[in-house]
Amino acid sequence: MTLTIWISLFFVCLLGAMSPGPSLAMVAKHSLAGGRANGLAAAWAHAIGIGIYAFITLIGLAVVLQQSPLLFKTISYAGAAYLAYLGYNALRSKGGVAAKLESGEQTSLWQSAREGFLISILSPKISLFFIALFSQFIAVGSDPLSKMLIVTTPLLVDGLWYTLVTFLLSTPRFIDKIRTKAQLIDRLSGIILILLAARVVLTV
Repeated sequence: MTLTIWISLFFVCLLGAMSPGPSLAMVAKHSLAGGRANGLAAAWAHAIGIGIYAFITLIGLAVVLQQSPLLFKTISYAGAAYLAYLGYNALRSKGGVAAKLESGEQTSLWQSAREGFLISILSPKISLFFIALFSQFIAVGSDPLSKMLIVTTPLLVDGLWYTLVTFLLSTPRFIDKIRTKAQLIDRLSGIILILLAARVVLTV
């Protein structure tokens, strides 16, 4: 895997982590309600779930590519359609990021970690996102180092992003800035996702 391809993987993983959804709501909830330790527990448990999903998806797609290139191409096109769907929804979103910042009741560190793990490992949307994402990189990442990077990159990006979210949520002034820029974040995410979908269609 070349540095250029890895940078592409990195930014797509970052975009996936940043996109508003149940995961952001969950980390925000535990950070605001339980404090920084609860937020970090939820964030890294979520990242472990992401890493497991990444590994399973990588192995599965590798098998599909080897046994049925036509099926692999079909999965890739379906993944591209899903990315385009996410992008379209993001473009139509009204303050999606800010809308996901919500508080909740006090919980233990174990409860925060458990919820963080389950919300990632049980989400069908995350599975679809990884299929769409990895279908682009599986063909160029057949060696062991590339496979390791394909699995560890989303895990670390996810964990570090939600760690940043947890720390920033302890600064009320920054939350106000997020709210004012929420629509801009959604619009940029939508454009990038649609461009990524087009890239899949053109390169498969």
